[in-house]
Amino acid sequence: MSSEILTPVLPESVADATVVTWHKKVGDAVKLDEILVEVETDKVVLEVPAAVAGVLAEISQPEGSTVTSGQLLGKIEAGAAATPSAPAAVEAVPQAASAAVATDAKAGPAARKAMDEAGVNRSDINGSGKDGRILKEDVPAAKPAASAVPAASTPAPVVPKAPAMPVGERGENRVPMTRLRARIAERLLEAKQSTAMLTTFNEIDMQPIMDIRNEYKDAFEKKHGSRLGFMSIFVKAATIALQRFPEINAFIDGNDVVYHNYCDVGIAVSSERGLVVPVLRSAEHLGLADIEASIVNFAKKAKAGKLDMADLSGGTFTITNGGVFGSLMSTPILNPPQSAILGMHATQKRPVVVNDEIVIRPMMYVALSYDHRIVDGQGAVTFLKTIKELVENPVRIVLDV
Repeated sequence: MSSEILTPVLPESVADATVVTWHKKVGDAVKLDEILVEVETDKVVLEVPAAVAGVLAEISQPEGSTVTSGQLLGKIEAGAAATPSAPAAVEAVPQAASAAVATDAKAGPAARKAMDEAGVNRSDINGSGKDGRILKEDVPAAKPAASAVPAASTPAPVVPKAPAMPVGERGENRVPMTRLRARIAERLLEAKQSTAMLTTFNEIDMQPIMDIRNEYKDAFEKKHGSRLGFMSIFVKAATIALQRFPEINAFIDGNDVVYHNYCDVGIAVSSERGLVVPVLRSAEHLGLADIEASIVNFAKKAKAGKLDMADLSGGTFTITNGGVFGSLMSTPILNPPQSAILGMHATQKRPVVVNDEIVIRPMMYVALSYDHRIVDGQGAVTFLKTIKELVENPVRIVLDV
């Protein structure tokens, strides 16, 4: 009995998918729940496991095919045994007998020396000794072999060599975009063309939260099982600021503005397939430990390619941290239909003025890109200043002041 392999049910926002990898060939044995094929949408890679054990009998959609929800990918013959592969042919090693070696065994040292001096081949001499053994006296009667060294002639003119090619040949390699990369390109271009995007900047003194982390990181990890990082504090500060400035947490839908009474914060995560943005649901209700644990989980799933549609759908605001790659300042691009995105950067010691004195402090530039169609400059600047004040004085996060 055959079992059909079907494309997983795709979300309404995803029209089709691409077959990227078959892990089995026709005739291979298949175990129950073994991953057979990977299907890529513009957001995630979906793994299709075997519903039964047996043998892969048919591949209906090869790699590179575009498929829709529920479409037939192949078939498994349930309970069948794998087709044994033909044994590898054993190459026969030709045994080439060396006439010269055989003849050498029938010639004494004096005869061999005479043959070498006369330039004759051993095979051209009929030995007169016992059992055909070649004697020294047999050598003069043999004809000299054609010399392997050509006779001296007029030397050929020296032809100059062509110049050597430079090391590392120049070339091109054209490969198609993955669906995720194509979708990222499409959305980034859409953000640039369909929004009135501006960016405002500020800088944050990281010393206060660095002191807190240094003092409590061990106790925090011991109690919660996750490390205390900077991202969780920025997420909490952002959720407080989002509730104070609801237009930052809204988006335009036609001629309407849709406001959200919840904060679903997307965290930009780099993966081998590209940039993905898993979402922290209702982040305003999460504690620092919950946020840190969720971020670690997202990073692990992104690295393993296990993020699913539920992890990536929605989001009312996004935070991206180019500082993990060493970026000091950038202008993050909006993640449509969201109205704003916060960019964190690397922390670097710089001289700053504190209480009319020049001191060295660990400073971070932060950037807020926003859609000027819905967010005014005053709101954007004040929003970013609020995050600065909350991070520089974390007590205000606890007190919400």
